[in-house]
Amino acid sequence: MRHKLPTSITALALLAFASSAFAADYALDTAHSKVGFSVAHLVISSVDGRFSDFAGTVSYDAEDITKTSVSVSIKTASINTDNEKRDGHLRSLDFFDAEKFPEITFSGDKVVKKDKGHVIVGKLNMHGVEKTIELPFEIKGPINSRGKGLIAIQAHMTLGRKDFGLTWSKTMETGGLVVGDEVTIELILEATEQKEAAEQK
Repeated sequence: MRHKLPTSITALALLAFASSAFAADYALDTAHSKVGFSVAHLVISSVDGRFSDFAGTVSYDAEDITKTSVSVSIKTASINTDNEKRDGHLRSLDFFDAEKFPEITFSGDKVVKKDKGHVIVGKLNMHGVEKTIELPFEIKGPINSRGKGLIAIQAHMTLGRKDFGLTWSKTMETGGLVVGDEVTIELILEATEQKEAAEQK
């Protein structure tokens, strides 16, 4: 004799399956993504740069954005400000100490609504210092591209570099700093759905 599950339990099971079915796993398309930054230089100007070697994954539920999670790893030595001498200095002990701290990582799995948008809360580890940050972001998509889902993510925020032990600077004769304390982070990312992972769900 077969035992039938109560209707309420069956309904909950189907609801749970339906919710997970909406989530999809994406991998960053580095050829169409940018991990950039800008910092004040000599008070009156700024230096722009980027990291060219990075990877990451995004789990995105188009039906419920609060279930979004992300994991990103950036190779510190890939910093590029279009100035070889300056880039060498940034990789040195004065700044990132790329040999000792070869990666910058971010892992976030909590999305909350804030003001008119959303922020993802996660752990940023840089220069051996880990802090919880709130990263404001916007997701567009998914759309279909070459038979796979594609999403786009944009995020901007400002960090205090000294909070992560990046304290080097010099004071000018006028009293201003050669390198500003605040760094503006700009992320423009594209991510492609991992079809094999999607088919296994």
